[in-house]
Amino acid sequence: MKLETVRLQLIPLNEAHLTDLKEILKDPEIMYAYPHPLSDEEVNDWYRRQQARYRNDGLGLEAVILKETGEMIGQAGLTMQIANGQSVLEVGYLFKKQYWHQGYATEIAQALVQYAFHTLKAKKVHAIINDNNPASQRVAKRLGMQRIQSFTFNDMPHGLWQITKSGK
Repeated sequence: MKLETVRLQLIPLNEAHLTDLKEILKDPEIMYAYPHPLSDEEVNDWYRRQQARYRNDGLGLEAVILKETGEMIGQAGLTMQIANGQSVLEVGYLFKKQYWHQGYATEIAQALVQYAFHTLKAKKVHAIINDNNPASQRVAKRLGMQRIQSFTFNDMPHGLWQITKSGK
């Protein structure tokens, strides 16, 4: 997937991104909405899962690069997920702490939703958001998403958020 915004660009994850990926996925503060921070082996599994998604789905989480510096500041993308028993196209992202609250999540998520609607011709895009993650809930609202379901995911309460191509 080739995607750029004013400040950001997405590029497929490669082995050179593993150090940055570990910084994100092993940090308890960043991973608070997940069951636990990941171990080195779990990060490697995460990376391999994205590589498989690229091959099998043509989608996956990619490195978010700050165009001004060339630094990887997070990961974001579109993935197929199972939410409450149904397969959904999900927009997702995680950023290094020093890049929180600067509009990057909304910026990249908006671009991903537009890509899903215009390039992939998707009719709906979802977000699976932990109930204890108000920042991502605010991003979903800024995208025009509405919470359509509550369910348990990874033994934690989550909401399934959705936007349709018509914006409802």
